[in-house]
Amino acid sequence: MIPDAALTQTGLPPSGQGQILLIACGALAREILALKAVNGWDHLDLHCLPAILHNHPDRIIPALRDAVAKHRDGYADIFVVYADCGTGGLLQAACDDMGLRMVPGPHCYAFFEGVDTFAAKGEITAFYLTDFLVRQFDAFVWEPLGLDKHPALRDMYFGNYTKLVYQAQTEDPALTAKAQACAARLGLAFERRFTGYGDLATSLASVKPPPPPSA
Repeated sequence: MIPDAALTQTGLPPSGQGQILLIACGALAREILALKAVNGWDHLDLHCLPAILHNHPDRIIPALRDAVAKHRDGYADIFVVYADCGTGGLLQAACDDMGLRMVPGPHCYAFFEGVDTFAAKGEITAFYLTDFLVRQFDAFVWEPLGLDKHPALRDMYFGNYTKLVYQAQTEDPALTAKAQACAARLGLAFERRFTGYGDLATSLASVKPPPPPSA
């Protein structure tokens, strides 16, 4: 199993097996691979860009364009497993320009919970973590914000938040305990919601294998 640190910094190369390439955020690798396995989606191959791009939305589109240019000739189609992810609509525009479909929604927190359900909650004072982000909390939150060196900055960053919502993709008591610890470190109330794979499963189920060539 590929380590989380590798998914964060380097991503996951495609296997070369499958007719349709999924280009996804490394933070979704385990969920996508689990869905592929349980559903027998052998027509899908997976290429993950480094998950740390989550912290640098301006770098997602150039990385996506490079991946598409590199791999497009090897697959019948490409499907982009990113939501908007802080790009302000530019990722959708880039996908439209390249003739690619992508997962709908503002970010992965929305499609794990269900885009419509997430929007209806309107939680503007909640800070969200997924399974991957709980495991990689230091790499994505604590260290990039400088809280490892300057913990007094915590209240400046998180003073307007009221709770940490852990969107659990799996039933893992150890991961729940770690998420609770993350909430305590941020000085926030804790809420756990089991989401499973949410709209991610539905979106990937829509990516059908290409029809066989006509005789």
